[in-house]
Amino acid sequence: MRTPRSRNGFTLIELLVVLAIVALLLTLAVPRFFPSVDSAKETILMDNLRSTRAVIDQFHSDTGRYPDSLEQLVEKKYLARLPMDPILESDSGWIVTPPEEEGTPGAVYNIHSGAPGNGRDGRPYAEW
Repeated sequence: MRTPRSRNGFTLIELLVVLAIVALLLTLAVPRFFPSVDSAKETILMDNLRSTRAVIDQFHSDTGRYPDSLEQLVEKKYLARLPMDPILESDSGWIVTPPEEEGTPGAVYNIHSGAPGNGRDGRPYAEW
């Protein structure tokens, strides 16, 4: 008399079918994931620029002059820390614009991202 064979695993065909289903799901999900990551980074960049510019204006209103550097905003407790540029993934890539007034060449009037490339709207990050 024969004893029934017990199955102790998956067959190669079953594993290939599962891998094909996973690959199909990934081809649908991945193209939607990466644009949302880029969109989130651009939103964070715009918010960091907006809030840092507001802090620079607040410093100017309080002291009557622009800060000498971004680090001075941290030293004077206007910022907890330097904001991160999410495109560069660094806090040291900011492009500092001095005021047009003479006599303050190193002061911080405005900042822009130092990231290369363009945003989703086609504008270079350095113009944001």
